[in-house]
Amino acid sequence: MKSPKHLSPISKSDYRDELHQLQIELVKLHRDVIARGRKVLVIFEGRDAAGKDGVIKRIAEHLSPREVRVVALGKPSDREETQWYFQRFVPYLPAAGEIVLSNRSWYNRAGVERVMGFCTPAECDAFLEAVPRFEHMLIKAGVELFKYYLDISRSEQARRLRDRRRDPLKQWKMSRIDAAALGHWKDYSTARNVMLKSTHHAEAPWLVVRADDKRHARLNVIRDLLGRIKYPASGSRRLRPDRRVVQVFRSPMVKDGWLAR
Repeated sequence: MKSPKHLSPISKSDYRDELHQLQIELVKLHRDVIARGRKVLVIFEGRDAAGKDGVIKRIAEHLSPREVRVVALGKPSDREETQWYFQRFVPYLPAAGEIVLSNRSWYNRAGVERVMGFCTPAECDAFLEAVPRFEHMLIKAGVELFKYYLDISRSEQARRLRDRRRDPLKQWKMSRIDAAALGHWKDYSTARNVMLKSTHHAEAPWLVVRADDKRHARLNVIRDLLGRIKYPASGSRRLRPDRRVVQVFRSPMVKDGWLAR
């Protein structure tokens, strides 16, 4: 991954000030979602330690827990493994007036399940073929769907996983899957590339985030999201994301170094 040019570190005080202003905008958006009965689903995908938890925490921090839900499903049960693949995700979709923030999603099938051998190649191919149609159904039913892929470099992932092992407050995040992440780096890169190319479509495009710098990543994801979800008083300069940090996916990203290899 090439480092973004001229992307200066942001100080803690500047970060907090900007985050505060963006969270005020999120509250305005939240009011509109509730008042108009909108259904908003935001999916966050990415490698282990890419910063999904941190982004979701900052989005949900000052929003009503009654109308904002964070979904992070664990390993499927024996019964769920026999269901239609999308079935276990359907109960967690947003109802009217709700925002759902999904920490991973049905895209597990194209990522960790594929890499770790939890599904067959045929099952993964069937998923990649079906998911655009499934998402089309959701959008036709009134769900506003946004998909973010947080991308980090191999060195940054190694540093974050090392910190997790050492920090007693973060050790709960470590799992057998996390421990194997670096050893499967190239496999995850291949799976990511196939997933993005196969499931990027006009109705629900992938937004790719360069997430080595957590502060820039969090601020720019929120800016981008606010800029995509129309609400009263939206459209200010503050909502314009830095395109060195977040961009709509395009196939050349795989080869030109925008994505980590």
